[in-house]
Amino acid sequence: MLLWLTDFLSQYISGFSVFQYLTFRTMVSVVTALVMSLVIGPLVIARLSHHQIGQTVREDGPESHFSKAGTPTMGGALILIVILVTTLAWGDLSNRYVWIVLLVTLAFGVIGWVDDYLKISRKNSQGLAARWKYLWQSIAGLAAAVFLYDTAQLPAETALIVPFFKDVAIPLGIWFIVLAYIVIVGTSNAVNLTDGLDGLAILPTVMVGAALGLIAYLVGHVEFAGYLQIPYIPEVGELAVFCGALIGAGLGFLWFNTYPAQVFMGDVGALALGAALGVVAVIVRHEIVLFIMGGLFVVETVSVILQVASFRLRGKRIFRMAPIHHHFELKGWPEPRVIVRFWIITLVLVLIGLSTLKLR
Repeated sequence: MLLWLTDFLSQYISGFSVFQYLTFRTMVSVVTALVMSLVIGPLVIARLSHHQIGQTVREDGPESHFSKAGTPTMGGALILIVILVTTLAWGDLSNRYVWIVLLVTLAFGVIGWVDDYLKISRKNSQGLAARWKYLWQSIAGLAAAVFLYDTAQLPAETALIVPFFKDVAIPLGIWFIVLAYIVIVGTSNAVNLTDGLDGLAILPTVMVGAALGLIAYLVGHVEFAGYLQIPYIPEVGELAVFCGALIGAGLGFLWFNTYPAQVFMGDVGALALGAALGVVAVIVRHEIVLFIMGGLFVVETVSVILQVASFRLRGKRIFRMAPIHHHFELKGWPEPRVIVRFWIITLVLVLIGLSTLKLR
């Protein structure tokens, strides 16, 4: 909305023309989202506390987490509101990619909100039944995948791009829908599983989101895409503004979510942010790079799968507790040590993922 306003004002005041630059609007979106989060964050936390919207802790979880019971949760709603307002303010609202990313993010946020609400109302850690949660995630994920497939205008938009190889682009055809669905729903659940310690999920989400924002800008820029020998997809660069909003909102939330947390994200935030990363990666055609950069999310998910499979098949557990961050807690690592070390690992993985843009 403000993009249109500044475009109009630039006819009278030349300084407003700077807002037509994508890079400038991306930086402004980061700052806007960060300031909004810091300003309204305390108000949101106070309101959640007033309505006694507190965290319900797993009875079989680490004993150190019992003291967290009652901490305000559903703080992810703050992130979603800030992302929505910031993107609508500085994004190009005529861009179809902006709308599909916003709608997917909000759809998964609604699913997470229902899950959180049921946990709070029932006063236990069992929220929305897994089959219903998966059903609604599948509907939202498939809807996005089908839309992107039907509106694709270039072969590159539905091809699987393999990093490290400049000429490898595998046409997927209808299988693009399957891949997009798996990436969106899978990433949503992976981020949700990672969100188990104070600040553990949000900073890796910010780092991966920042990298995807850079990739979106490069993919949507004909000269940079040609130089890096990556597919050029028109209008995709506008997603950098959305990613900028995600960065600012995420950092602002981390201000309150860092150890010891004043507020938790809840499923309303984790499911939505994971889906946002997934759909952006699908649009910019870098799903495999997302798999690399989001290696932490992958390991957390795999640890749960292995733990469940081992216990059902052998009656034995591989880890002391899953997801794997709880395993390290039970080994005696203080919570901040687990968090920071996982952050460092994510930073390295993000740098490796970005290096694939040049190493072709």
